Amino acid sequence: MFDLTELERAHAIVGQAVPATPARGWPLLSERLGTEVVVKHENHTPIGAFKVRGGLVYLDRLKRERSDIPGIISATRGNHGQSLAFAAGRHGVPAVIYVPRGNSVEKNRAMKAFGAELVEHGEDFQAAREEAERRAQFAGLHMVPSFHPDLVLGVATYALELFRSAPDLDVLYVPIGQGSGICGCIMARDLLGLTTEIVGVQSTEAPSYALSFAAGKIVTTKTSNTRADGMATRIPDPDAFALIRKGAARIVQVTDDEVAAAIRAYWTDTHNLAEGAGAAALAAALQEKTKLRGKRVGLVLSGGNIDFDLFRRWVGMDTPAMA
Repeated sequence: MFDLTELERAHAIVGQAVPATPARGWPLLSERLGTEVVVKHENHTPIGAFKVRGGLVYLDRLKRERSDIPGIISATRGNHGQSLAFAAGRHGVPAVIYVPRGNSVEKNRAMKAFGAELVEHGEDFQAAREEAERRAQFAGLHMVPSFHPDLVLGVATYALELFRSAPDLDVLYVPIGQGSGICGCIMARDLLGLTTEIVGVQSTEAPSYALSFAAGKIVTTKTSNTRADGMATRIPDPDAFALIRKGAARIVQVTDDEVAAAIRAYWTDTHNLAEGAGAAALAAALQEKTKLRGKRVGLVLSGGNIDFDLFRRWVGMDTPAMA
């Protein structure tokens, strides 16, 4: 997909807008897991999520190769759209973003604040994406997919930062939505010649990649009703699945209750706010706690963009207390 030189070049492109994010150990979090923990804080980017890196690299190449591009269009549940809106604004390119009805109110507001035209359509991400593809053909706009080598190249820059600061990680937990994040981690690990075990994380309510990994072939689901919207995927991307199948050790499924407990743990132990997908890695590590004794564990806190109302209903004091 790319080599180390290309990854270094992408890191320089990303670095013009996004300083390296912290990779930090937290004593209370390590105490909770019973082993040494390093958290990669992608919630500290300008959009509050790792996706910004992919958008910057994708738009950089697109603008160089098609300087007269009339505009871009894509579909998202939030962070991918914020990434594209942020990057398109830096390049002076109009951006149209489709989201499903009922999408995160605050992520919608953020995309519009970054300059995107926002359109609500359909009941889930898949319906929004199909409508965006139709409009792209009708209006002559460039359709940005949810998974693309340039997006993986961009988000792999966080893995490059993490592995260079913590090359001795035994295991790294990474949430899976459409797959760019975990694929970037696999690529960076392999290019650096490391042996870190990479574990994907999905919701029990949207387990398409986990089911596919177990079956050895693409498996789709009819629904993706998780509150962790960054993992709400029904149809795996074939290229992402091929790389995950080859380079991941396993995929762990976590419940929405486990994710809520992990969000609370991040807040109490580190005073960082995580969105659902952002807390999924910690939820999986807590589920596998007994396997991790004596290991150095990496957790990707992929984003912190959670609506206040959702946080209050899902994660607040009305939910069962966490052990």
